[in-house]
Amino acid sequence: MTILLFFILLIAVFFIIYFGWLRRWQLRWGATDEEISRPMPGDDIVAAPTFNATRAVTVNAPPRDIFPWIVQMGVTRAGWYSYDLLDNLGRPSARTILPECQPIKIGDLIPMSPDGKHGVHVKDFKPDEWILWWNKNRKTSWVWGFYPVTETQTRLVTRVRVKYNPLSLDFIFDLLIEFCDIIMMRKCMLGIKERAEMLAFARK
Repeated sequence: MTILLFFILLIAVFFIIYFGWLRRWQLRWGATDEEISRPMPGDDIVAAPTFNATRAVTVNAPPRDIFPWIVQMGVTRAGWYSYDLLDNLGRPSARTILPECQPIKIGDLIPMSPDGKHGVHVKDFKPDEWILWWNKNRKTSWVWGFYPVTETQTRLVTRVRVKYNPLSLDFIFDLLIEFCDIIMMRKCMLGIKERAEMLAFARK
């Protein structure tokens, strides 16, 4: 009984900390108030999202040096520039632009499963401005936006919106997003920043 009570208290403390402070921080990591309130492509896809996260990072490179890295993302492709052991089958994420992964069209799959057959799809895009992914059932949208600050500096902003359904098998994946997404997303965005800045430097 004592052990059970301990675990109940531990869970209660976790939820108090998470919903009292950590959740707000992770849903807006790096983003300004303006970026959070600014409309982005795909905001109309998911109505009343349970999870609505806007994250941002400053990249010392123009959009043209960021866009190619996003285009080629995915398991069995360039990876996610994050913790490869966890999200890319242990394979190192690409550190170069992969020409074979650069062609992009609406409907393309961005693979997230080990077999490369499941993931999100390209909903729409505007080269060097934004790329929008979704899961076709209007329960998930994921957009990347590139907002130039100067000719050599860009704000990379990403927004993930998810509508949870506790009665669906996807609910387990949704919970992983809720509690773990910031860990992978932060690493991913910093990985994109590093690669884009490397590419921009090589152009000089």
